[in-house]
Amino acid sequence: MSTTTRPLPVGTPVVTPAVVAMFGLAALAMALILWRAIAGLGATTAMNDGYPWGLWIAFDVVTGTALGCGGYAIALLVYILNQGRYHALVRPALLTSALGYSIAGFSVLIDLGRPWLTYKIPFFFWNWNGDSVLLEVALCIMAYSLVLWYELSPAFLESAAASDSPRLQRFGRAALPVVRRSLLWVTALGMLLPTMHQSSLGALLLLSGPRLHALWNTPLLPLLFLISCIFMGFGAVVIEGALSSRFFGRRAETDMLAGLGRIMLPLIAVYLAIRVVDLAVRGQIGALLTFDVYATMWLVEAALFVAAAVLLGSDALRRDLGNLFRAALLLLFAGAVYRFDVFLLAFQPGAHWTYFPNVNEILITVGLVAGEIGIYIVFVRMFPILAGRPEATETAAHPRAARGLS
Repeated sequence: MSTTTRPLPVGTPVVTPAVVAMFGLAALAMALILWRAIAGLGATTAMNDGYPWGLWIAFDVVTGTALGCGGYAIALLVYILNQGRYHALVRPALLTSALGYSIAGFSVLIDLGRPWLTYKIPFFFWNWNGDSVLLEVALCIMAYSLVLWYELSPAFLESAAASDSPRLQRFGRAALPVVRRSLLWVTALGMLLPTMHQSSLGALLLLSGPRLHALWNTPLLPLLFLISCIFMGFGAVVIEGALSSRFFGRRAETDMLAGLGRIMLPLIAVYLAIRVVDLAVRGQIGALLTFDVYATMWLVEAALFVAAAVLLGSDALRRDLGNLFRAALLLLFAGAVYRFDVFLLAFQPGAHWTYFPNVNEILITVGLVAGEIGIYIVFVRMFPILAGRPEATETAAHPRAARGLS
């Protein structure tokens, strides 16, 4: 663990104007989701037979799960590459991932024509289509959401063990050792599941064949989606760490965040090299010289990645928290644009089909993201998620929480 501290609750106040605003937007989204359930997809979205998926899939699922891969990316560092100094980033990354994947799963539900039949996916295994990429994605996202909450459960059990309720204390103290002993196996499963479904999201668009524009239509899509989710996960952790230090008064983990920036740099280089070499091998470099909307968006993606790499190009730049934050933000935006381009722009169902999200789709997405942020704020205030101050200071501020962590 970091030399700073073990995780402790940020503390009160839990209900703030920002939290109220976030949950207000979430309540509006829930009202619109109810309308969608009553009126149907056709009346409440801009989707059509040519574009059977829209903003809820392209952003909430395809992009949202990549933004939620912070837990996966940090776990790769800590548990696979044995970089234990990043351990202080595990819990906040897991919370961000658990919320992101839960929102993604919920977004899939509101995008389905008959969401009440979703329970059949994991349980009616005798009807599974073993050749279906979507089945694998659905099963992995469901399973990984449960894995993430299980990996995060020690934070809740520690709070229970430190509570004033004897019943909660007994439960927390009894369950915590059991959970900790099983985390090794659960974490191993947590390594496997996102590796599978993030690459499968790329494989999914390969099924569209010639309907996917040549600039993105490559058999390397699964690899590109996997690499992009890793550096987007690192970028999300950097942003979360920088904002937490700013808004919760935590000491910024500058050394660790700079280390993540150092790791992101070669990932960006490998990713861009693969894309350029792939275009050359497939004879599609000339498509970039047409400067139509497709070529322009491909170049925008590349420019965003290059700009992020430039901002991460030296130790001095990486140790500037503001500069690191800007680089991570550019990286997340670049990855999001890439995934949007693959799932919406590059997908060409036919000349007469168009799609742009309507107000209802946008407000639901904004509300779901706002709800996720609101829940994050509540959780870090109530449970031992964040580290970042000298341990003595934190223990004095939260002696009860410290007892539960001992």
